[in-house]
Amino acid sequence: MIVLVLVMTGGFLHADERPNIVLLMGDDHGWDEVAYNGHPYVKTPVLDEMAAQGLRFDRFYSAHPSCSPTRGSIITGRHPNRYGTFYPNCSMRPEEISIAQILGKAGYACAHFGKWHLGPVKADSPTSPGAMGFDAWLSHDNFFELNPTLSRNGGIPQTFQGEGSEIIVDEAIKYIQAAKQKPKPFFVVVWFGSPHEPYSGLPKDLALYDNLPAAYADRKVRLTSNETGRAVMRPLREVLRERYAEITAMDRAIGTLRTFLKTQNLRDNTLVWYCGDNGIPGSADRVVTPFRGQKGTMYEGGIRVPGVMEWPARIPKPCVTQINSVTTDTLPTLCDLAGLPLPNRPLDGISLVPVINGTMQTRPSPIFFWSFESGKAFGKDAKPYIDPKLQEGTTPLTKMMAGKYTRTFSNLHYPVMSEQHVGGPRVVLDNRYKLVMGAKSAGTSAVELFDLRNDPAEAHNLATSNPEVAQTMQKQLREWQLSVLKSLTGADY
Repeated sequence: MIVLVLVMTGGFLHADERPNIVLLMGDDHGWDEVAYNGHPYVKTPVLDEMAAQGLRFDRFYSAHPSCSPTRGSIITGRHPNRYGTFYPNCSMRPEEISIAQILGKAGYACAHFGKWHLGPVKADSPTSPGAMGFDAWLSHDNFFELNPTLSRNGGIPQTFQGEGSEIIVDEAIKYIQAAKQKPKPFFVVVWFGSPHEPYSGLPKDLALYDNLPAAYADRKVRLTSNETGRAVMRPLREVLRERYAEITAMDRAIGTLRTFLKTQNLRDNTLVWYCGDNGIPGSADRVVTPFRGQKGTMYEGGIRVPGVMEWPARIPKPCVTQINSVTTDTLPTLCDLAGLPLPNRPLDGISLVPVINGTMQTRPSPIFFWSFESGKAFGKDAKPYIDPKLQEGTTPLTKMMAGKYTRTFSNLHYPVMSEQHVGGPRVVLDNRYKLVMGAKSAGTSAVELFDLRNDPAEAHNLATSNPEVAQTMQKQLREWQLSVLKSLTGADY
């Protein structure tokens, strides 16, 4: 690893010393779906260049194998189970402290563009981007495609014409142009709707994938229909052609943003950080992934995602790290870089500044993952944490799940939790070893232990042959889960 030097003051930094920050995230963009990780078809020249010039995280993880929980982890630095964001379309809780609130109070101009998925984006939502500290937002309750309908600052949604990723990047650029006229740094979050299904693409992007293997045409996969919002079966070749077109369009939009930052002399002191929110979905059919599992599972294919950071002033030479990192590390890292104190409540992430400056050799503490089975815990006894009327989204969607539009959110109150509620798929990731419990896949054991250094495909269970490691990690997991359950009852507020 190339050692990079980052000088920190240990206290509050002046505005001209603090970096501008841009967080970028792809929707359902798995670790293998970038050319720099060896994908044989997908074209991502901009992300490839960022990975070649900046800091590439080869072991970057989403805090959860699905959308909303991971997004909450970025905003709060906390595992989503602490505030009831258990699965897609669970909102945050209003009492959570967000990174935008922290940076905004310290003088940053804060804006959000694109997919929110942590509650409705309307003005009266207690968990809208505005309520969580962003002074401006052009956002969608969930995912979006070509010609997206977006809400500006919680107002009546309006339809934009064009490619979704390009539209939100263009809007982010307009915001940065205005923000840079003021003597304070900016914090801009761009969460793309791509490459989430249902897929679409511009003709020029679709044409890049006309020659996918003919054999894919004979395989069909299940995904959401653009026309009806319900599940349909389509040839894999058509699906991948559209999915890869979305990835390439997103990549091009990121390039537009990078070019703008360079021409405005903003690139050197702007941290640009890209990651995915979970692994590839079933509709991508795991065509070339080297990992086990997919979106929704706790195996590497469900939680390992692309991660790359670019910041020429502090990362002047290319660097690759194998240190385990996760989306919950975002808030602690940004607070550290801005010289700001952390919230006074349990956090699950750590600062990655030592990774940036090359002083961290191994992660000092494990990373925990947990899909909490809320339905089994309380059934229908739990009460709404937020008025259901405030949880109804406004941006149009077509997808139906369990008979409801996916723009409707929920969060439930759990007044009492105990050890009986520690079930569900869960993981401890501690440097080379990964403990998986309750995975519930066919043919799997209740306890699985993998040596990811020698077995990244998670094919060989070492729980029986290495019981000491497995038992130690199970104890760590139980202690952490009890801490999370305490937070879930509201003890941190």
